[in-house]
Amino acid sequence: MDFIMQPWEWYVAGPVISFIMFLLYYFGERFGVSSNLETFCSIGGAGKFVDYFKIDWRENLWNLIFIAGSIVGGFIASNYLTTTDAVAINPQTVQDLADIGIVNAGQTYLPDEIFSIETMLSLKGFIILIIAGFLVGFGARWAGGCTSGHAIVGLSNLELPSLIAVIGFFIGGLVMTWLILPLIF
Repeated sequence: MDFIMQPWEWYVAGPVISFIMFLLYYFGERFGVSSNLETFCSIGGAGKFVDYFKIDWRENLWNLIFIAGSIVGGFIASNYLTTTDAVAINPQTVQDLADIGIVNAGQTYLPDEIFSIETMLSLKGFIILIIAGFLVGFGARWAGGCTSGHAIVGLSNLELPSLIAVIGFFIGGLVMTWLILPLIF
């Protein structure tokens, strides 16, 4: 039972991801979360306002199964396959985060200073959510997919646009971490 409660080693998780990618490729599907969000927007009637969402969402029914599996899998992993909410973070990173006001870094998956309901419902938190959501949505469309789609599927297919997108994602993450996040907090 102890094996289940520990993070899977790369030599177990890697082949599992590869097998899932093979199945998706075999059935003519692509992995990515942004395409699932497109399906949800189409179901919600966004096609009435934006032509981009005028698609037959029933053709992408597997996206709904993917999202349901992600939610159920996350719930199972969070509640039954982990022994603690603590995350092993480099002590220097914990100190750097404490210096900008995130004092419980590593104690939980999501620091309360960023992800608590109180923080998100504050004016500052709400504005950050709106801007971040817009930037993530815009970036995913501009890049032709999200981080998971490009990094997992695109790179495994040796697609140059995915390599460029992933490099851009990493640069954006570094800029956010080192330049913008300290200004926000």
